[in-house]
Amino acid sequence: MSLTANRRGWLQAALASAGALVLGACDKITSSPRGAAVLQSAEGLTRRVQRLVVNRTALAREFTPADISPDFRPNGSIDPQDADYLALKAKAFADYRLVVDGLVERPLSLSLADLRTLPTRSQITRHDCVEGWSSIAKWTGPLLGPLLDRAGLKPTARYIVFHCGDTLEETLDGTGVYYESIDLIDAYHPQTILAYAMNDQPLPVAHGAPLRLRVERQLGYKQAKYIMRLEAVEDYRHLGRGNGGFWEDRGYEWYAGI
Repeated sequence: MSLTANRRGWLQAALASAGALVLGACDKITSSPRGAAVLQSAEGLTRRVQRLVVNRTALAREFTPADISPDFRPNGSIDPQDADYLALKAKAFADYRLVVDGLVERPLSLSLADLRTLPTRSQITRHDCVEGWSSIAKWTGPLLGPLLDRAGLKPTARYIVFHCGDTLEETLDGTGVYYESIDLIDAYHPQTILAYAMNDQPLPVAHGAPLRLRVERQLGYKQAKYIMRLEAVEDYRHLGRGNGGFWEDRGYEWYAGI
């Protein structure tokens, strides 16, 4: 048997073993801090194994216009009531600026018109929600990778954090404001875009206007809506409750690859 075949077999066995361990023991271990750490470690193993087995730039399936869902269900925030967001909405987002900062050489502040001048991609893809439903839509917007290149990531940057304009839960410490994060592998994926249009129309408020993330090989809760700021960081543990995203802070996995 070839070395490649041996390696593939070992990786498949490792992935299966890790999955069986987590699924078989999850009821017993999730109630303890040590158990949560075990699950987090298994998630990291799954992510590393998947990326060894699967081409990092492999594309999510794309569909035809005939496949577009007639009714794409919005979820999460569908009409943010945050004061800053309402002020932007009242002027049809004419005053909107996307801030790109953190570990970058050239911080940016871009209008929607500026974003339309960047390298853009349209794609018809399936949105898979952790609640168990899926819908297909066409998304259009600038590729995230070239935008990050324009800002110039510093060598220490490892993650991109998406700060959003909606408060999903009222909290005294401010951790109820939606945020999400991805690593640079997913940030530079050829299907990762900041969508300002859905089905050839301006992005509706219910679906994240004026700008939302589409990172097509991730589950729906990673597709951050109402994006106000991109922050390049070395680590995300200082943000929110330290787990890399609003739902991750409430028990969801950080890596939601599909």
